[in-house]
Amino acid sequence: MLNTNESSFEPTIIGFLCNWCSYAGGDLAGVSRLEYPSNMKAIRVMCSGMVHPDLVLDALKKGADGIMVMG
Repeated sequence: MLNTNESSFEPTIIGFLCNWCSYAGGDLAGVSRLEYPSNMKAIRVMCSGMVHPDLVLDALKKGADGIMVMG
């Protein structure tokens, strides 16, 4: 049986989004008035291939529960 605290857990997700690909899609979703979860924080980067592993580790150390690097 799940504890009430466990069932209300919402992870904090950090998304590193490529400026030319995935960020443009997220922007289009916003213009189209589509909603995405509030626990996902988007960070625009020039290229997903340039996301340094230290950025990912730093986000996890500062409390992020998950990381997405999207290109």
